[in-house]
Amino acid sequence: MALLERIHLTIVREVDRHGSLTAAAARLNLTQSALSHTIRKLEDQLGVEIWRREGRRLHPTQAGEWLLAVANRLLPQLDHAEERLRQFAEGERGKLRIGMECHPCYQWLLKIVAPYLDIWPKVEVDVRQKFQFGGIGALFGYEIDLLVTPDPLFRPGLSFEPVFDYEQVLVVGPSHPLRGAAFVTPDQLAEETLITYPVEIDRLDIYTQFLMPAGIRPRLHQPIETTDIMLLMVAHGRGVAALPRWMVEEYRAKFELCPVRLGRDGIAKQIFLGLREADRDLDYLRAFVALARAHRDRTAAA
Repeated sequence: MALLERIHLTIVREVDRHGSLTAAAARLNLTQSALSHTIRKLEDQLGVEIWRREGRRLHPTQAGEWLLAVANRLLPQLDHAEERLRQFAEGERGKLRIGMECHPCYQWLLKIVAPYLDIWPKVEVDVRQKFQFGGIGALFGYEIDLLVTPDPLFRPGLSFEPVFDYEQVLVVGPSHPLRGAAFVTPDQLAEETLITYPVEIDRLDIYTQFLMPAGIRPRLHQPIETTDIMLLMVAHGRGVAALPRWMVEEYRAKFELCPVRLGRDGIAKQIFLGLREADRDLDYLRAFVALARAHRDRTAAA
């Protein structure tokens, strides 16, 4: 008989989440005594302590930390497998969980999700922005099914499909000296306030592909989370920003914005859809990728 069962992994995860046997037992619909007995039996069978008590809270031991990592990795996969099998059994299409790894991608995604919902009424769509900086792990952990990202990390078991080409540009306001310039050089931003989304510098193209290679930093870096507020600040001369050209064009009339090319050759980017190779044949996943590509082709033709 196997020593480790799924319930053990579930208990480890819930105790860690809630910090006490009482709360974990309530979450698992067990009595505290039954949960305590299960824990003691598991520790006796394994010959190692999983938790140590500090006051009223339980903290995992070194062995417990390792088992917790296993639980956090395997339980989402088991949940995903059961849900997929249930969908097969009941004839449902399933649930499409989309993770976002960039702020501007959200605006683009809306253009794809809207027609997708009409075409695939039996597919539930969930967009999760919390994976902005951990999308690869979320794909491997079966927490999401598609990852929208401009910076794919190619790994065995994953597939990334380019679905949209765009140019990253500098955004300036109506009275900025660079308005109307053919392009901007890195040294011209040395005295500027650069407004960006709250992302680490090493994930910002304006830094990695433009400023840092030239050894230039802006006078001030101001992170702002909301696109409208960012562009409002730019329009009122409080700084400059770097965004996809298509987004600037959409907001151009509202905020009197002007896009300026970053360098003589510009910065070319792509939006990718990442998915697990094992899921590539799922019809509703293939359809989403195809719809994204069709949108790209229509945009290019226009």
